[in-house]
Amino acid sequence: MPGPPPKRSTQRRRRNQPEGGAPEVVSICGKAVKPPAEDRTWHTLAKAWYRSLKDSGQAKFYEPSDWQAARFCAYVMTRHLRDHEDNGAPLRAGMIETIWSMMGDLFTTEAARRRARVELVRASGATPEPGQGTVSIIDDYRDDLGLGG
Repeated sequence: MPGPPPKRSTQRRRRNQPEGGAPEVVSICGKAVKPPAEDRTWHTLAKAWYRSLKDSGQAKFYEPSDWQAARFCAYVMTRHLRDHEDNGAPLRAGMIETIWSMMGDLFTTEAARRRARVELVRASGATPEPGQGTVSIIDDYRDDLGLGG
């Protein structure tokens, strides 16, 4: 979805369906995916970002290919940051944009999730354990289709 990210559903005034109705939901049941460990040689920022994915709500929907994409993003991040720190190379806007785009493809930013019409909501009244956020729109679609959660 091009343009600025839409507002969260709680901030929207209109509650009508988007053009074309609700998106089609494909349900796939698979086993839980254990994220691969981070590489010890990665830059500190890349390691911290990768570790944060493990505690993010969207991570419970990641497939092995998504984790490999995250590993590649951390590798690219490391190469660019180390080149800057070790060789004095400038941080290039094009490379930062590429890394940011890779992060967006993994729904690691609020804007990327809103553009895809996915909202993470925390359990009300409680401090959730890491990884315990829910993806409300997917849960709503499952309920509408009678698939349960």
